[in-house]
Amino acid sequence: MSTSQALANMAATANADRWLSALEDPLASIYSFSSCITLSDLTGDGDFKLVVADLGSGSYNMKLRVYKGTQLISENTIIDLPTGVVAFHMDQNEPKIPAVAVASGSHIYIYKNMRPYFKFTLPTLEIHHGEKDLWTRAGDMELGVLCDGLQNLRRDIGDARLTPRTQKLLMLNDRQEAQAFVDLHKGFPLKRHTVVTCIATLKKSHSDESAVSCLVLGTEASGIYILDPEAFTIMETMSLPAPAAHLSVTGLYDVDFRIVAACRNGTLCNLKRGWATAKTIALLESQAVGLIRREKTITVATMDETLICFSNKGKKLWQLQLPSPAMCIEPIDILARGVQFTAVGLKSNQVLVFNDKHVVDCFTMNDSVSAMKFGKFGREDNSLVLITSGGGLSVKILKRTAQFEKSESTSGPGTVINNNANNAKLNIPKKTKLFVDQTARERENSLLMHRVFQHDLYLMRLNTARAFVSTLESSSNPVTLDQGEPLKLSAQILGLGPVFRLLIGLCNSSSGKPSRNLLITFFCDDKLYSIGKNIIQVPMLVPGLEYVFETLIECVSDLGISDQVRVFITKPPLEKPILSAIINMPVAELI
Repeated sequence: MSTSQALANMAATANADRWLSALEDPLASIYSFSSCITLSDLTGDGDFKLVVADLGSGSYNMKLRVYKGTQLISENTIIDLPTGVVAFHMDQNEPKIPAVAVASGSHIYIYKNMRPYFKFTLPTLEIHHGEKDLWTRAGDMELGVLCDGLQNLRRDIGDARLTPRTQKLLMLNDRQEAQAFVDLHKGFPLKRHTVVTCIATLKKSHSDESAVSCLVLGTEASGIYILDPEAFTIMETMSLPAPAAHLSVTGLYDVDFRIVAACRNGTLCNLKRGWATAKTIALLESQAVGLIRREKTITVATMDETLICFSNKGKKLWQLQLPSPAMCIEPIDILARGVQFTAVGLKSNQVLVFNDKHVVDCFTMNDSVSAMKFGKFGREDNSLVLITSGGGLSVKILKRTAQFEKSESTSGPGTVINNNANNAKLNIPKKTKLFVDQTARERENSLLMHRVFQHDLYLMRLNTARAFVSTLESSSNPVTLDQGEPLKLSAQILGLGPVFRLLIGLCNSSSGKPSRNLLITFFCDDKLYSIGKNIIQVPMLVPGLEYVFETLIECVSDLGISDQVRVFITKPPLEKPILSAIINMPVAELI
């Protein structure tokens, strides 16, 4: 069966068996993206509303719309082009009603009870001293000299670091118009603002659904700002290699958090608490359309008709070629069933639902989908809101009896490139009663178990330190710690007895300093052993070479017992040996 036929069959099955069409309005005239849609209980009555930031024509008629079911209940005008909408809780006051934050231009507009509440403005950026100096002397220099200086500065630092005034002047081709522009603005101070490119939320100290959340902003100046939810002040500032296009935030601000950003230059970056600069974990071959981060994976849809899954460290797990360019991507998390899917809207009017890299559902719209949002809408937990490129609005509700199964015909619409040949899922056994009991015991006694572990760990460290000090005091260490004479000692016993041959190996491990005036001495119980050479003079030891010295040891006792022989490396006139070793002699076989 071909790919198109398989998707067509799945589309017919999905429309008939899995989804209920709650709303179809092709004339809604809503133009938006997934980042500008959210579902939230704005009145605290359990009835979730649809909040949409309508882009309008792109230059006018931008509005913030609120839908209750199929009815438009609120509409607010937005001054600048919106780039994101999120709902978040600012405080714990009862009733717990969330606020709505709209990112537009260089401002964040906060609405509470769908009324304007607060406006946060991004801080101004530093102006290049060369640009500031040119505009300060603009009244005393000719227009051509000013434009040439600004053009040279533009080539050196780029357009992004210039103020809007300079960018506007360099765009003017008419000389009289440019002169009038300079005369009008030369007496005013320069200002350089940045704009918000994306927005997300981060729980502050608790992970509850109604817990207080911070706002996370990505800016055109390649920065990340984390705002305090009550005072709306910047609590933390981070930097990215390029402006962020998409953000995915997890964790708690007061504990630990992770921010994954898909930047405009195609890099996938990771940020965590305490980092000032982002770490690049992957480089995409094309621009990102959307980004979804889950516990262990990061899924990215790109403009080159590709769906890629990475690990949290940036390792590519698999790559899937889509049959059509992706327009948007949305996580579908069905909490009641404990399953997580990924929906991808295609330019070919199709919406594919993936479970990992397998297609488990597909349905076709009347137009290509430009934005999606899955969540609770009204009083239905599993609702999918879709906005088409032509401005249509559609709402689908997942049936409670819907089943998503993988089959051979739904293994994927394209080619899967698997970068991990051994990533087959393990057959993990079911949890036994013993495992559950042990888990419960560890949770109840976690503090006591941790204290016992720390006590044993500190005791092991103490015993290790004591043994090390004892070794230093007795010089019973085969390697010297003195950097002046870095020597290594090895010993070997040959023979069955009663006469043994003792081989002593010495090596100078220094980089280029030879060792001189060394002596090898022996100590043993003279009632048991007799040593042929009690003292051996060591010649100069060249670094890197091992020298072997030997002596005979005879067992003079008839008791059939063994003892230890100690070897010392000394250097007159030092009183203590610089190196020593203990040799356990074997029991001699008497003849």
